[in-house]
Amino acid sequence: MSNADIIAQTTAFVQQTLKDAEGGHDWWHIQRVHTNARRIAETETCNHLIVELAALLHDIADSKFHGGDEEIGPKTAGDFLNSIQVDADVVEHVQQIIRHMSFKASFGEVTFHSPELAVVQDADRLDAIGAIGIARAFTYGGFKNREIYNPEIKPNLNMTKEEYKNTVAPTINHFYEKLLLLKDKMNTRTGKYMAQQRHDFMLVYLEQFYSEVQ
Repeated sequence: MSNADIIAQTTAFVQQTLKDAEGGHDWWHIQRVHTNARRIAETETCNHLIVELAALLHDIADSKFHGGDEEIGPKTAGDFLNSIQVDADVVEHVQQIIRHMSFKASFGEVTFHSPELAVVQDADRLDAIGAIGIARAFTYGGFKNREIYNPEIKPNLNMTKEEYKNTVAPTINHFYEKLLLLKDKMNTRTGKYMAQQRHDFMLVYLEQFYSEVQ
């Protein structure tokens, strides 16, 4: 099977699987990450098939929608890729990227690195910031019935992984606990360049938000 056929079958699988997903983690999120990943990969030395498959499958079964099971995503991705007879080394690499690319994975010791992980991680982080990132943050906050803003609840800048996974803090706090930190966590030159403009837009948004609150 050609790489193009593998990508086409994977795309169809992801579209079908995520057709009823929460708005911030649906097919359109995947499509944007896939597009960003392809753009970044053009400027990096990496395996483009692995990048595209990991971008397409990275949220195929996000643990926060599946009882916190952090292996369900890699397993679901692996089962699908094995079903269409993708090479075992490619399957394993994609699974490793899915295991290690999330923000919460950075709380502990990161034991896996690859150029492909760097590309897909940057692509995913780009979709968490800027105008789209703001929209996704409030979409998920509404999905979890969280407050938009509460001045009595201050951001926790020293969270453990468990505290991060279980937080019920207002959505505005999420800007300080994650979104504003992502610019300095980008891996690639292209990712860093793309992140700066989105980061700056979030600062402008917060300035406007507080001016309206006050």
